[in-house]
Amino acid sequence: MDVKKRAKIITDWINSYCDSASYKPKSLVVGISGGIDSSVVSTLCANTGRKTIVLTMPIKQIKSQHDLSLSHAKWLKKKYNNVEHHLLEMDKIFNSFSDVLSKFDNEHGYANSRARLRMATLYQAAAANSGIVVGTGNKVEDFGVGFYTKYGDGGVDISPIADCTKTQVWELGKHLGVSEEIINTPPTDGLWNDGRNDVEQLGMTYEDLERAMTDNKDPNYQKYLEIREKNLHKMKPIPVCTFNES
Repeated sequence: MDVKKRAKIITDWINSYCDSASYKPKSLVVGISGGIDSSVVSTLCANTGRKTIVLTMPIKQIKSQHDLSLSHAKWLKKKYNNVEHHLLEMDKIFNSFSDVLSKFDNEHGYANSRARLRMATLYQAAAANSGIVVGTGNKVEDFGVGFYTKYGDGGVDISPIADCTKTQVWELGKHLGVSEEIINTPPTDGLWNDGRNDVEQLGMTYEDLERAMTDNKDPNYQKYLEIREKNLHKMKPIPVCTFNES
């Protein structure tokens, strides 16, 4: 599909959802990290013409990542008059959270807690602005390998790019005018003090994952399945104990 058409379909879909929703959202709330996914989604939201609130929520963030999120917010505000940006420094909140839970110290748990604290922040902003939280996950992360935090960045109201591969997101970024620096920066979830990127965590590039997702004869197919299997619990509905009563 032509990238221009894809962008229009997504923008129209967001507008259609807002128009048809019973609660009539008055704003779109997006967390931006300086990565390609959130940069594309925030730009698509701005393209709807609706009030778009973008939040930068650094938690012990690597400076280069934080700088990219701020530069993207500045670009958005210059290009669109319907965009509102807020920088929310969240180190103090995270430090308090970590202190209270010191008996349950776990690095991976704290990494996910960063995403969950941001999710709670996005919903507070949405509540204060009669808005909805717009997700930034792509098809590979959300439905391929489950590379997201349950009830963190996976906790959203709508997911406009969840049917787009990472390659398609990069294409959208170029089409929408997202900065080359953001497009060319190695993707990262921004949850770790050492700044590790997605490839280092997954052990595969997004291009490799995309091929493996669609071809069971691909040399990386088994590796893809192993990653997917570990995260299936996120992608499946929550198990419910049911009663077969007549």
